[in-house]
Amino acid sequence: MNKSVAFYTLGCKLNFSETSTIARSFRDEGYDKVEFSEEADVYVINTCSVTENADKRFKSIVKQATKANPDGFIIAIGCYAQLKPEELAETLGVDLVLGATEKFNITEYLDDLTKKGLGEVHSCEIDEANFYVGSYSIGDRTRAFLKVQDGCDYKCTYCTIPLARGISRSDTLENVLTNAKEISEQDIKEIVLTGVNIGDYGKGEFGNKKHEHTFLELVQALDKIDGIERLRISSIEPNLLKNETINFVAQSDTFVPHFHIPLQSGSNDLLKLMRRRYMRELYVDRVEQIKRIMPQACIGVDVIVGFPGETEERFLDTYHFLQELDISYLHVFTYSERDNTPAAEMDGVVPIRTRKKRSKMLRALSVKKRRAFYEQHLGETFTVLFEGENKEGYIHGFTENYIKVKYPWNPELVNTLHEVELTEIDTDGLVRFDFVNEMVEA
Repeated sequence: MNKSVAFYTLGCKLNFSETSTIARSFRDEGYDKVEFSEEADVYVINTCSVTENADKRFKSIVKQATKANPDGFIIAIGCYAQLKPEELAETLGVDLVLGATEKFNITEYLDDLTKKGLGEVHSCEIDEANFYVGSYSIGDRTRAFLKVQDGCDYKCTYCTIPLARGISRSDTLENVLTNAKEISEQDIKEIVLTGVNIGDYGKGEFGNKKHEHTFLELVQALDKIDGIERLRISSIEPNLLKNETINFVAQSDTFVPHFHIPLQSGSNDLLKLMRRRYMRELYVDRVEQIKRIMPQACIGVDVIVGFPGETEERFLDTYHFLQELDISYLHVFTYSERDNTPAAEMDGVVPIRTRKKRSKMLRALSVKKRRAFYEQHLGETFTVLFEGENKEGYIHGFTENYIKVKYPWNPELVNTLHEVELTEIDTDGLVRFDFVNEMVEA
């Protein structure tokens, strides 16, 4: 009988793409994949270290695994495993901790699955994480996350990702296109491009900083692949989102009008303290450029609240800046101190209570922004890609510009594209619609 393995992924789309690739390596070794809540021989937890909560969640996930099978072999990989391997190894129940380079060779560590009592650590110095491992996720029938880049050369003062993932490096264009073709053959309709800093795409491995290809060349090449209905660019730095890319997306048949652009703060003083590579004026310019040629485009924004030095005045500066800006929703992160980052040593620490209050204000603003964006497009026609889950009797889907819709559950709609006219916003904030030119029985 085959051994079994279960996976739990914390954090970003990049982690999901890597978990999926690692899962395929287990399959190649003859393992059967089971749900994390089930009894398995091996449990793999792919960790994140972006916020304090991810650290806390790790321990509760280990408990879940131990409950499902007290004898299960528990492995921690991912960013937190690279940053604090010893800490994870000391967590009761953890048997093995693998760092940034070792995680892709995970199956080589499985000769002996007996519980150890204390976790064993295999992790490199982060400057050794200079080679590239391509990956993509195909767990979800409707969309795949395709990793095109890893690591980051930026030195933002709050961020541990360069410490956890190493230098910026990219997949070859040839390999990205091969992976995209493999995905398209699985009847997956949408690919989301992912990485740590995808606008920096093209930097080579082993510290080679020469760009073999640019991000624009990457999107142009992907646009030509048959069989993919939609391509979506995930988070991209404002200083790396060039006019050429925006213009190309505007006329592309497959790239959708949806951008997620980290801002982090609307105060130039704070952007300097964060060592971001732009001022807010450039951000305004990017948003205006997108809206000028794609009025229906959805623009998401990352914001950090409670960064050291964020006075009430600087916070309100950010709040009003976002209020005026033609954006569609916010991802709000409450600042938490991370070890070995310059920001953790900075003056002007914002009390936790204040951070939470400000976070709540921006989340409320996000709800208003999203609703206004949805309202703006009622009565218009879009194409919806339907998801695969039955949520309380409804099927959900997304328009190309990321408006979330709902419809009474119908399994025939799963992973299909349909033209719809948006009609009204429901009490839960999702949008209802009528089908255009086709009748679908609910």
